Amino acid sequence: MSTIQIQPVVTSADRNQFIKFLWKIYEGNPFWVPPLLMDRKKLMDKKNNPFYQHADAEFFLAKRNGEVVGRIAGIVNYNHDKEHNEKMGFFGFFECIDDQAVANALFDVAKSFVKSKGATAFRGPANPSVNDEYGLLFEGFNERPTVLMTYNPAYYVKLTEQYGFVKAKDLYAYTLSQETVYTERFERANTLVKTRNSLTIRPIDMKHFERDVAIIKQLYNAAWAKNWGAVPMTDAEIDALAKDLKPVVVPDLILFAESKGKPIGFGLALPDINIPLWYNRKGRLLPGLLQLYLRKKEINLVRVIVLGVLPEYLNTGAAGVLFYETAVRAKKLGYKYGEASWILEDNVRMVKSAEAMQGKITRRYRIYEMPIN
Repeated sequence: MSTIQIQPVVTSADRNQFIKFLWKIYEGNPFWVPPLLMDRKKLMDKKNNPFYQHADAEFFLAKRNGEVVGRIAGIVNYNHDKEHNEKMGFFGFFECIDDQAVANALFDVAKSFVKSKGATAFRGPANPSVNDEYGLLFEGFNERPTVLMTYNPAYYVKLTEQYGFVKAKDLYAYTLSQETVYTERFERANTLVKTRNSLTIRPIDMKHFERDVAIIKQLYNAAWAKNWGAVPMTDAEIDALAKDLKPVVVPDLILFAESKGKPIGFGLALPDINIPLWYNRKGRLLPGLLQLYLRKKEINLVRVIVLGVLPEYLNTGAAGVLFYETAVRAKKLGYKYGEASWILEDNVRMVKSAEAMQGKITRRYRIYEMPIN
């Protein structure tokens, strides 16, 4: 058997090989949605992506006989360690041919990198963090991923588990239909909660976009602080995300909950732009923008990406109101389906809310971890 060679990504040519290896793995897969090449470069850009202001990362290629056969990143997120009092290393951007020896070599080099930075445990996949694309798909391979969700071949589960990783947490993607969401019973409950808490719901104001982004900064880190694995986003990270998402934002799908005029929660949902981007098989920007324009009417689903309220309002029903109000507005806009993803398997409130609306789990993702010896 020929030798597997591992090399760090150093040059722009290396970076291009790293990104374009995706096409070798997924070419011909009818469920894979090609990413925009520009977006993949942004994720890897250690100079300009604000994530790397508080993180270290190294990207690696695996080659055999000069041909790329795999890739991975080792990542240390110091804000994660500070938040959770851990010394955690992460792997991400994992892609590999169906060969355990190649997978083992990739996991070894990523583990060695994070260990050199002081990590005592190894978790993933994170691309590159919990606030980005997260988790390994292990159920639902015959479904296209929605916007900002991951997809991978089924054999990645085998490669990961045979290396020695074990389950840390499962993440669910629920699909909901408007027929089961918009009911008189939910409408009555929605009205009752709003009255009881002097609650009003308003969409983001695009004329005062920066002001509302500032409110999101305050709410996001407070509302998600106690979630498993959650890491506060820095102002720079939220600003960068807002800039990237602004062109595809539908104002009525970004909602603020206010109690007596005080912002207490928000929900962010996006039209599933993966539906038109599926046709952009080369991942290039201009054809991608053209597909978004020409096939906009094909988008029949919205993804609820984040939704939450401040801790002191968790038991008021306000989060359920945000969930319901998002569905109502999505229906008025003509969307037939919604996806709530991802939801932690032990997030009882959100699981109950999704199931009350007869949501069905259509995809499951897993976060793996292992100790570093």
